[in-house]
Amino acid sequence: MRRLKLVLEYDGTDFAGFQLQARGERTVQGVLEAALARIPGARPKVTAAGRTDSGVHALAMPVHYDTEDTVPVERVPQALNALLPPDVRVLEAEEVPPDWHARYSARWRRYLYRVLNRRQPTALDRHRVWWVPQPFDFPAIAAAARTLVGEHDFGAFANREKRATVRRLYQAHVEAVGGELHLHFVGSGFVRGQVRAMVGTLVEVGLGRRPPEDVARLLENPERSEGGATAPPQGLYFVAAGYSPWEAGAA
Repeated sequence: MRRLKLVLEYDGTDFAGFQLQARGERTVQGVLEAALARIPGARPKVTAAGRTDSGVHALAMPVHYDTEDTVPVERVPQALNALLPPDVRVLEAEEVPPDWHARYSARWRRYLYRVLNRRQPTALDRHRVWWVPQPFDFPAIAAAARTLVGEHDFGAFANREKRATVRRLYQAHVEAVGGELHLHFVGSGFVRGQVRAMVGTLVEVGLGRRPPEDVARLLENPERSEGGATAPPQGLYFVAAGYSPWEAGAA
């Protein structure tokens, strides 16, 4: 028996998220496990570093599974990609120690959120960005985002979360890229819905609907009803997970 780590890229548009669903909806885990089931010796039970919601994309999602197959590890991406639908791709594969865990061994996770800020909507990227036509106050968004860095109770940004809501955010960086606003977040872990709720709140700041200092108030009084609206899923990307301690400037 060996344990393999895969790195996945997927377009979340036509998936009901990563995780298997009770009603049998199409999920990334479901199609990947179906492909693995066609490889003799593979145990088609996949564990991922994170769980993306319906419509959310991934640029490099680590997962692991156990197998007794004899396919050389360097040929695993090609073998699986021949069995997978075109909106999921295995980018790389490697053998890892038997106690390595895609989720529990991760020390940090990185997300990107893309907001298209122009007067007209997009045809080509309608499943890839959140279109907001009104002009932004960029310095206000950047200042509010910096407030999020550190260890806080993120309950004001949690949706239907049953776990504790204290997390550590290592980075909350905002940049203008062409006609888009890119919001980068790196944290030890995220509560359910946290990134999209933080983005929704920061966009409200940028549109002048709440002052930048209001974000600090939300961290001190973490009531979800006080936070901003949840941003739509299509602008969110799982970028990477790291398995050593976070360092500023890490990929």
